[in-house]
Amino acid sequence: MENTILIVDDEIDIVTMLQDYFELSGYRVLTALSGREAMEKAEKSPDLILLDINMPDMDGLEVCRKIRDFVACPIIFLTARIEEEDKIKGLKSGGDDYVVKPFSIDELGARVEAHLRREQRHLGASQVKFDNDFVIDYSGRCVYYKGRDLGFVKKEFDIIEFLSQNRGQIFDKERIYDRIWGLEGQGDSSVIAEHVRRIRAKMADAGCRSYIETVWGVGYKWAK
Repeated sequence: MENTILIVDDEIDIVTMLQDYFELSGYRVLTALSGREAMEKAEKSPDLILLDINMPDMDGLEVCRKIRDFVACPIIFLTARIEEEDKIKGLKSGGDDYVVKPFSIDELGARVEAHLRREQRHLGASQVKFDNDFVIDYSGRCVYYKGRDLGFVKKEFDIIEFLSQNRGQIFDKERIYDRIWGLEGQGDSSVIAEHVRRIRAKMADAGCRSYIETVWGVGYKWAK
């Protein structure tokens, strides 16, 4: 079954280039030239969204925030912005990854493929109970504490899934980034600390202890 990609950018030349590339690579492609059109096309349940940040009517960050309630697929931002603050804003809005313009189209294709492979690997996993109150449902991609869904977004759950399936092992931020985002050496591992902070905050808000432990000077591990 072919995957569907939604490409959102107000520059028609970029949209056309990406559409041609991904269609030749065997994907079904939807396109949008504005934020409002992107929200309409997102209702068609794409498997992945490539989303430009700088658009005149509604920027990509706002689009991402508005669609995250009903779209669970990976969202990769296309942006000329590279400041740390912009990366954090993108992650907080629900984005999964960044590709900085100008980009290598083959690298972008590899990132898309890596994200879609990870989505497929998540299917068919089982439910695991860590104690009487804390449950990770890997197939449903939900975490519950005392029956309450803690509401982790996609990349937060990806980190929980990776660490919890390797309980007791210590991973540095670079290793976690490479495993979750893919393409070793191409990303920014500093985003891991922000994700972990948000995971812990949601656990604390529910009255749940943090299962992610910091190993100072090394990285993180899931408590046994």
